[in-house]
Amino acid sequence: MKIVFLGTPDFAVASLKALVENKFDVVGVVTMPDKKSGRGMKLQESAVKKYAVEQGLNVLQPTNLKDAEFQSELKSLGADLQIIVAFRMLPEAVWNMPKYGTFNLHGSLLPDYRGAAPINWAIMNGEAETGVTTFFLEHEIDTGEIIDNAKVAIGPNETAGELHNRLMEVGADLVVKTTRAIESGNIKTQKQDDILGDRKPKLAYKIFKDTCEIKWNKPVHEVHNQIRGLSPYPAAFTTLKFEDGKELGLKIFKTEISDETLSVAEIKTDGKKELLIGCLNGSLRVVELQLAGKKRMPIQSFLQGVQIEKASLL
Repeated sequence: MKIVFLGTPDFAVASLKALVENKFDVVGVVTMPDKKSGRGMKLQESAVKKYAVEQGLNVLQPTNLKDAEFQSELKSLGADLQIIVAFRMLPEAVWNMPKYGTFNLHGSLLPDYRGAAPINWAIMNGEAETGVTTFFLEHEIDTGEIIDNAKVAIGPNETAGELHNRLMEVGADLVVKTTRAIESGNIKTQKQDDILGDRKPKLAYKIFKDTCEIKWNKPVHEVHNQIRGLSPYPAAFTTLKFEDGKELGLKIFKTEISDETLSVAEIKTDGKKELLIGCLNGSLRVVELQLAGKKRMPIQSFLQGVQIEKASLL
């Protein structure tokens, strides 16, 4: 069975690597064009392209997926199946091209958390469980018939970055399992609407700046989930205001729920290794953070350089 793989970031590399190592016939890899980034604005290749080139795979980098020349080149590869992991929306002419169709790996247990940020929102909403799902592409995004899934428990202090790395590996195994099932003709799909019944799915909206600002007057579990659900990127932030009027932006990456009760936005510290911040019904112990213009650091390093006792939270 000939396979075309479509993906761009690190999350997709694990799945492509699993296909290659399991001796599947990957006849083409479609990824984003190289783009300029960094201080020198040098052209950077996607993580998927780097791995594909190392493996001697045929790489396509279309700027426009509707381009007739690209679609002709894609068709000439004669793929029986296309697999998408962390790519972009495809026109029907592309996803409907192979004999066995196109399936996608999604970072949630569909039908819940359809959308751009499923890993982040599962944590921000305080879910105890999530997973990955493979499904066939249809017209509306993330709504196609489910082929298979794999469930994963979420730790009480686990961040989006940590969960991302676990789901990346679990997802790679599921991609291989799904591909084998399609190849053997041994699949039974399930419609998402049949799972939902009368209820609406939970959604994973794109994350904007206002989603990231910490509101300390919210319940402690909500704030904790927001911080870990946005860590390490784009990161939850707050603002410190000092007695001299100076303000400093602060990103917070890791917290733990404390037993100590403080008033909302109250700061308590020993000036050495502990910083507590009050929320609506409890407090959080800050573990890792970053001052604007500085590197991410543990709380001990932060307290050595900042007199936090002289600041308040906006």
